[in-house]
Amino acid sequence: QVQLVESGGGLVQAGGSLRLSCVASGRTFSSYAMGWFRQARGKEREFVAARNWSGGLTYYADSVKGRFTISRDNAKNTVYLQMNSLKPEDTAVYYCAAGGGQPLTTPGRYSYWGQGTQVTVSS
Repeated sequence: QVQLVESGGGLVQAGGSLRLSCVASGRTFSSYAMGWFRQARGKEREFVAARNWSGGLTYYADSVKGRFTISRDNAKNTVYLQMNSLKPEDTAVYYCAAGGGQPLTTPGRYSYWGQGTQVTVSS
């Protein structure tokens, strides 16, 4: 069992930056791929970024490529999402998830989810 707790969301102006963190409980964190998803009001949950268990492979949605960076620190049981050059369309609740298997862009590949953290980007 893995429990995930996100933090770092908030209100930021367009062009600004935020760093989200997701701390996992459990001793098997390093064996899971970790992903970030987001859900804007009235829309379906969408993939943002993912990193495999070893950290050697990363995946990004086209909409965030070049602006967002996912990283993980297995020693701290933590995955991060550095978000730069934020846009109003990035406004959403951001969720981290733990799972495995391909493709990591699919929510169904993740067994554990955090409660989400709100990110609001003002224009």
